[in-house]
Order: sequence, then C-alpha cells, then structure tokens
Amino acid sequence: MSSIWNRTIKLSIFGESHGVGIGAVLDNLPPGEPIDMNRVLQFMARRAPNSKKSGSTPRTEADQPEILSGMLDGHTTGVPLCAVIRNTNTRSVDYGNITTLARPGHADFTGDIRYQGANDIRGGGHFSGRLTAPLVFAGAICQQILERRGIYCAAHILSIHGVKDQAFDTVSPDLEQMLTIRTKDFPVIDEKAGNSMRVEIEKARLNLDSVGGIIECMVTGVPAGIGSPMFDGMENDIASMIFGIPAIRGIEFGTGFGAAELLGSQHNDPFYMDGDTVKTKTNHHGGILGGITSGMPIHFKVAIKPTASISQEQDTVDYKQHKDEKLVIHGRHDSCIVVRAVPVVEAAANIAVLSQLMQHNALEPLEK
Repeated sequence: MSSIWNRTIKLSIFGESHGVGIGAVLDNLPPGEPIDMNRVLQFMARRAPNSKKSGSTPRTEADQPEILSGMLDGHTTGVPLCAVIRNTNTRSVDYGNITTLARPGHADFTGDIRYQGANDIRGGGHFSGRLTAPLVFAGAICQQILERRGIYCAAHILSIHGVKDQAFDTVSPDLEQMLTIRTKDFPVIDEKAGNSMRVEIEKARLNLDSVGGIIECMVTGVPAGIGSPMFDGMENDIASMIFGIPAIRGIEFGTGFGAAELLGSQHNDPFYMDGDTVKTKTNHHGGILGGITSGMPIHFKVAIKPTASISQEQDTVDYKQHKDEKLVIHGRHDSCIVVRAVPVVEAAANIAVLSQLMQHNALEPLEK
C-alpha cells in the first residue's frame, strides 16, 4: 500500500487497526531540535477516544509511542525518526461475519479489488481512522519545531450537522483564543453552539446513526514567499496531507467555494502597508496567492463525512458470492468523528508547513 507522503519532509505511515501495532517514520527532520514528549502525548490525547468526547468510540488505546530511532536525550538526531504505537484493545470478533460484505461508506470492496483480497478488513485495516494516531504523533513533533519559530496552528469545530460555531478572525486571529481552544475536550469558540452540537451527536447515536461536520484551521506566523506555482504550492501540500485523513470529503482555502458567488471587487483583498509589512485588509485568499504564502494567516476548512459505521440495517452485497444482502454493523464506533479529527487536521497542517519552509530554506536556525 502507498502510505508515503514524499516531500522535503517524508512521512511513512504503517500498520493496521487490529494488527500488532501502527507507526510512523519521519525523514529529513532538522537535527538538534528539542522535543518535549509530554507535549507530544498531550497532543495525541486530543485525538484518542475517551468518555469525555461526544460521539467517541468506547475503544480505548494507550497510544504510547515507542521511539525506535531519530531521538537521543530529548533531541532529534537528524536520522529517520521512527515510532511504533502498539494496539492493545482490539476486538476482531466483531468482523467475523462481514468479511465478504461491503460495508457502505467503507473501503472494504475497493480495497478487496485493489489488493486482490489480501487486505485486512478488521477495524478497517490500513484504511482505519486508527492510522491517524501516528499521523498526529508526526504532527506533534513538527508543531514544536514550528512554534519555536513563532508559527502556530489551531483548529476548531466550525459546524456539526448544521449547528455552527463562531468562526476565526482570518485577518487578525487571537493567538490566545487559538491556544485555549486546543485545551478543550470539545473544541469550539462558542460554548452554547458546542452544547447544541452535542445534542445533535447524541440524537444521532440514539438513532443508531452518525453525523459529520466542518473543521476550520488557522496557521499564523508563516512568512511571505513560501511555496511555488502550479503543482508544488502551499495549498497543494496542505491538501495532499489533509486528504490522507480518512473521512475527509473536501477542503477549501479562504473563501473557497464561496468565491464563486462574489464579484472580483468583493473577493479581491486590498493591500496596505502596516509599517514596513505588506498586509491585506481582508483574507479571502486564505493567506496563499499563486501557491505562495502572502504573510497573512493561512486559513482553510475541511468537510468531514458522517462516520460510515452505523448500527442501522443497510442494503449491501456479498462481493464474493455476487448477491444482495442486509447488513447490521456491530462493534465500537464513533457516532461523530469530527471532535477527534480536529487535532489530526492540525497535525497534517504542521507537517505540510514545516516541509514547505525547509524546502525553501526558510526555517530559521536554532539559537546556540
């Protein structure tokens, strides 16, 4: 399976949901970077399931990364950083009666064709959201390298099933607000909206159903001039990393699809001088013009589909016997994955931004 993101930073993800373990290999990290593993674990805990997270699966995992290489005395060494996360709470019996039934919304059927019946479907195998744990580990490492240079990334739930949170200020984001939202079990700006979202999630769970939503992400402190036109732009790298997250159905930068409804005079962001710095009065462009950062905050939104595993009876097929069937999915599943996907989106953005900075030799060296 091709699970390698190959840019200046190279990320390889390996493992399966119900295998021995999962993990990541990060190539080309700058050497000598101090890494606080407690902060890494805190970042990973935001993604991990627990009873405090609305819509979370009952499956719990320690998600304790075991560093095999690339770290010494709390610093990156510059060689590939490899970490393994053991799977300790699998229950494969839930998948015993559906090995040839295509679960709607899942990659069972397509994976069976692509890998000639050899793929592991237990818990979704390599297609599972469980594989976001090593991605978040990698993003947590990159986060510390970026924040040491004054670059910060934060995301929140913008909407769930039509219930909307307050949006970020895309021109002058509040850094304190961004950092605070990362500490919340339910990452929203408006707590009243968050409570209404919880109601929608619980309603779906009681109906043996699921809901999706939209996540909004901001990256501040990225200097102007990072990126390239056409195929190697900042948007390209962020988008390709984001689409490595299961359940992502779309991404838009700045005003995104809303730009199609505007006039040019409405969508264009007027430039002005703030001292010696070029800025724009609005940020419809999401901090990127022609694939290159403008110095304004990078701003994008992603759409998360409703969790595919629901407990209602569904129509499907037995793709080995070539006949129609009925399917009821048992097991431990999220009724809403949006809450746990927020740090995954941040992690993906951290990796892409760090890679672009290094590609353009724009990562400031550490002070000795």
